[in-house]
Order: sequence, then C-alpha cells, then structure tokens
Amino acid sequence: MSKAIYVTTIEPNSGKSLISLGVLRMMLTKSTKVGYFRPIINKSKTDSFDNHTNTAINFFNLDLDYNDCHVYEQSEVVELLSEGKEDEIIHKIIGKYKSLEQRFDYVLVEGTDFSGEGGFTEIDVNLMVAKNLGIPVLIVGAGNGKKKKDFINTMQLTYNSFIQKEVDVIGLIANKTETDEIEYVKDQLAKSIAGDIQIDVIPKVDFLAYPTVKEVVEELEGKVLFGEQFLDNAIGSFSTGAMQLRNYLTHIKNNALVITPGDRADIILGALQANASSNYPNISGIILTGGLIPEDSIIKLIEGVQSTIPIISVKGGTFGISNKIGAVKPKIYATNRKKILLALDTFDAHVNATGLTNTLSNFNSERLTPSMFQYNLLQSARAHKKHIVLPEGNDERIIRAAARLQLLNIVDLTLLGDKREIQAKCNQLGIQIDLEQIQVLNPEDSIHNDAFGKTLYEARKHKGMTETTAKDLTRDVSYFGTLMILNGLADGMVSGAVHTTMHTIKPALQIIKTKPGVSVVSSVFFMCLSDRVSVMGDCAVNPNPNAEQLAEIAISSAQSAEAFGIEAKVAMLSYSSGSSGKGEEVEKVRKATDIVKTKEPSLKIEGPIQYDAAVDMSVAKTKMPDSAVAGQASVLIFPDLNTGNNTYKAIQRETGALAIGPMLQGLNKPVNDLSRGCTVDDIFNTVLLTAIQAEQG
Repeated sequence: MSKAIYVTTIEPNSGKSLISLGVLRMMLTKSTKVGYFRPIINKSKTDSFDNHTNTAINFFNLDLDYNDCHVYEQSEVVELLSEGKEDEIIHKIIGKYKSLEQRFDYVLVEGTDFSGEGGFTEIDVNLMVAKNLGIPVLIVGAGNGKKKKDFINTMQLTYNSFIQKEVDVIGLIANKTETDEIEYVKDQLAKSIAGDIQIDVIPKVDFLAYPTVKEVVEELEGKVLFGEQFLDNAIGSFSTGAMQLRNYLTHIKNNALVITPGDRADIILGALQANASSNYPNISGIILTGGLIPEDSIIKLIEGVQSTIPIISVKGGTFGISNKIGAVKPKIYATNRKKILLALDTFDAHVNATGLTNTLSNFNSERLTPSMFQYNLLQSARAHKKHIVLPEGNDERIIRAAARLQLLNIVDLTLLGDKREIQAKCNQLGIQIDLEQIQVLNPEDSIHNDAFGKTLYEARKHKGMTETTAKDLTRDVSYFGTLMILNGLADGMVSGAVHTTMHTIKPALQIIKTKPGVSVVSSVFFMCLSDRVSVMGDCAVNPNPNAEQLAEIAISSAQSAEAFGIEAKVAMLSYSSGSSGKGEEVEKVRKATDIVKTKEPSLKIEGPIQYDAAVDMSVAKTKMPDSAVAGQASVLIFPDLNTGNNTYKAIQRETGALAIGPMLQGLNKPVNDLSRGCTVDDIFNTVLLTAIQAEQG
C-alpha cells in the first residue's frame, strides 16, 4: 500500500496549489514513484484540461497519463449528488485511486478547489472522499483579508469536522498570513488543536497572490496582439486609462495592468514609454477594450518598439471589463517556472517537511468504510476466481445476481435447475445472461447422480442411511450442491433464497463437517453502517448458546473480522456493563468472556458490555473509561439468536445499513445461507464472501 496525503482547503483561493507542489516535491525526495490524483476537477471555459493536474504532471514529469488522474468534473458530481448517487461517486473514485496506489510508493490526492458554482458543500465532499480512501488529510486555509480570531476559529471548526467524521488529520497549514501575525496564529492554533497535529504558518507572498496576464486573457477570451511570450507577467494592480495621458501617468503603480479603449493611441504609446523609462514603474500588460484595434500607423509604431508588455484586445466596455479583471484569481501554470519555484521555496522555508514525511511514513489507518470494504470484497474475489454453485437456479433474484456476476467476471458459476426453464425465465424478464458460459446442472437428471449417491451413502451409512435414500437425496438441490463441493466440482455454495436455513446447512454439517477444533457452526453479518463496518454474530444459527459455545462464536467471529481486513475488538453484549449486573444471562456472558481471554489472551475483548457502551465513545468514557474495546468495538457478539437477529434487522431497517451475510463460520468448505427475503445485492455480496472464504481455506 502506498503512502498518501489528501490536501484539502476550507475556502476558495487558499493557495492550495503551493502546498500540493511542495508535498509532491517532498514525496519525490523519498521515491521516484510518485503519483498524483485529483478526483474532482473543474476546468476553465477555455481549457481542455484541469490546470492543477496538468501542472503537477508536467512540471515534475510524473509517470502518469492525464486521464488516469481524475474521475469527475465538478458539474457531474453536483448532478449525481442531486440524484442521491453518493455511493456511485465513491465506488468509482475508490477504483481509480486503488489503481494508482498499486503503481506508486506515494500518492498526492488533491481535493476540490471551491471554484465554479458548486451545488453542494465542498467540505462535505472532501470529507466523504478522504474518509472513504482512508488517507490522512492536510488542511489548508488562507488568513488574508480575515480577522485573526475568525480565521483561527474557522481552521479549528474545519479540523473538528474532519475528526468528528473519523477522518485522520496529519497537519494544518495557515497560508497567506500577514507577517506580523504568524506567531500569534501559530500559537493560537497550537492551543486549540491536538498536540500531535503539525501546524505550519506561511506568510502572504505578493507575487504568488498576483494573477498573471495569461489568466486575464483566459477569463476574458481575449486576442493577443503583441508579446505572447510575456503572458506570465504578474499583475500587481490594474487601472483604467480614460483620462488624459499626463494625468494617467501619475496613477500607474508597479506591475500595473493598463485598461483602455483600443482607440486610445495616446494611452497605449504612453504606457509603453513609461515601462521603458526608469522614472516610472513596470507595466505588466495592456488590455484594449471595445474590440477596437489601433490604426495601422499605431500598430506599425508598436511593432518597432522593443517591449516586454503583452497587448490584448477584448470585447466589452471598459467598465465591465475592469470588473471582470478584478474578479480573476491567481493560478500556478506549468509554464510559469518563476511562480512554481517561488512556491517551492516558500514551502521549504515555512513548512516542516521532515515532520510531515515522518508522520506519513508511520501512518497506518485502522479505519475501514463500507465503500472501501465492498471494494475490497470485489477485488479479493476477482483476484482468485472461484467456482460457486447456486442451487436455486430458477429464482429470479438468483438469475439477476448471476447475470451481474457474469458481467463483472468475478467467479465461475453453476446454476442448479432445468436449463430450458431458466432460459425461458431470462427471456421473460429480459435478463441478459449467457447460459452457454455458465454451467447449468439439473439434479433430477445429472451424470453425477450415481457417483454422488455412492459418496453420500459412504459418508452417512454409519448413521443408518440406505443406498436408496442416498440416491434420492442427490436430487435435492442442497445435497447436490454440497456434494459438488465435496467432490471438488465447486469451491463454495450460496443458498437459502427459497429454502430454510436448516435445509441449506444440514447437508453441509453431514457431509462437509466442521473444521478441526470447531464444535459450533455459527454466523456473522458484516453490517455496513454509514461510517464503519461492524461484524455481528451470531444472528442466524444458534438459538441459545451456552458460555463455551458463545466463547467459540466470539473467537470465530474475531477471526472472520481479521480475515476481511477489520481489526477485531470484541464486545460480548449483555444488558449490563462490567461487574454491576447480576443474573444467569449476564453470568453466561461473563463466563464466555473469561474463556476467550484464556484461549486467546492477545485478543481485545470486553464483556459483559451494553451495546451503547460498546459503540459510542462518549458512553464508554462514562461506563468503562479504562477499556481498550468500549466505544470502538468492531465485533459485536450477541448472547442469543433472539437478540442478535432482531438487533441486526432493526439496525438494517431503521438506518438503511447494508447487511452482508450471513456468513457461516466453522465449516471445512464455505456454504452460506441467504434470507428468504434477500435482495439481488444480498446474493451478489454473499457470493463474494463465499469466494473469498474459499480462497482463505
């Protein structure tokens, strides 16, 4: 996994480009394999590319294609958010980021720049993206034009917003700060922000704050008449040449942009002469308004003058053009080396790059969002393509899930049922699936029945099963699918959309059996809540486990969590927390917790503990302040099936959380049970879980 930083800002024109350039060069001192990613871009009206991305790639000569560095334009994100498609945005961004992460040692991710007309709160979007990518954030704000206390409060509020959303912040940079306020701003931020957060303050640098003539030309869609090579001239001020020349000359300031109608030859020639004179300030450029071009004799005169002043013709009146120029904000272009080098020097002088590098090198986030969890499931299943059998091949939901799995080419599939009936249903429903590329077997009349019958008889004859009964049972889809696994014709099975839990898992218990040392087959759900993934068990199999069984369920669930990238912090749930409660049920949980601690002393576990104390840090600090699990439990073990099943369903229905599972634990080969109320998404996700279990063994 590469090391990455997400650079975000709290406002427009914060000077974020300076920080991004500095961080990129900092990364390049550690490795030549550095990537750049800007998920949401906002191109100007005249550009065919995003300036931030183009500058990063070209100035540092990064080994990147421009199209690999972005996902959406800002307008597309606004539209998708208005349609409630937040998940679609995140999944696409995660996918593109992950492809970069695999290629590079370091990746700089740059957030939105608050430019354009965004129909959403950009801080929220940057929060959403940074959280789901699981990378630390560097927050940038600008102090110019603000009262010191207001600026400090804004920085603190933004920092708190990220922390409250459980996004890791690695540093704050107060940019464009007045020189005499640097120490005050740094001291005040240090007092209000956690001690391990790096705080840097950068003074306002006038040259970097100036827009260039090129930016004005782009904004006004102007035509360059002279001096195209000088478009990078910085504009320190601008003024309108509407008075007589002798009076206008007294208003010229250093690096001034002269705005005048195109027929004012006196102002044009006077400005050129003033720029050449050592008695007057330098002029950055001349804007000719009204779409007027000077007469041929004046053009000829200008052509003969050695000048460093670009002259641009624009449409529109002088007053309106002046207002537009006043609204132009500075950018850093790849071609403006002077600005880039000054930005890098400024970063080096005022930002503790060594501190940032050390923090980044040691950073390791334990957070896993639902979107990242689902992405990881998909990629893990795809990386080791397994063969999964779906016994209920005639069910519409099963067929739709199979079509989706086939389209994404994630697993090999076998559907059980009559092929003609399945094809007819596909045609009737308009489901696009190629049954020639999926194995379809009919247990009623399969070439495997005789062999399966013998296998089943040998496995169960000690329990009194006859050969006739064994052969009859092979026509049952659950037995047939399970026997496919036993005979190496499939790696796992997913069933239960039509059949009961017992019908699904009974053949597995009889034929596949449990893993060595496991006496209890149990289940977990991966509950994808708004900001985290919780593992909940047992919510589907064991009605009332005793203390020993409950302990085994807890250990199996912790192992499942770790296997799927979730750090196991186990909460043994009860109606009482700690040592305060009495009663048979509390004692069962207390005993189970002690058993787990004896068997797995390194496992983080707490019990008995109430649900609120297990997941809410504010409650945990009151009830169990010294616990390493309370308030941050990732594995929640319920004392019985009644509590577990109702709780997970209540959470699912009331919060809209996605429940992936149940996933059965303890079998030698993966067989997973669906709810009869399952959706196509449930089936799809359970197949992914099963494929990953098959790979993990």
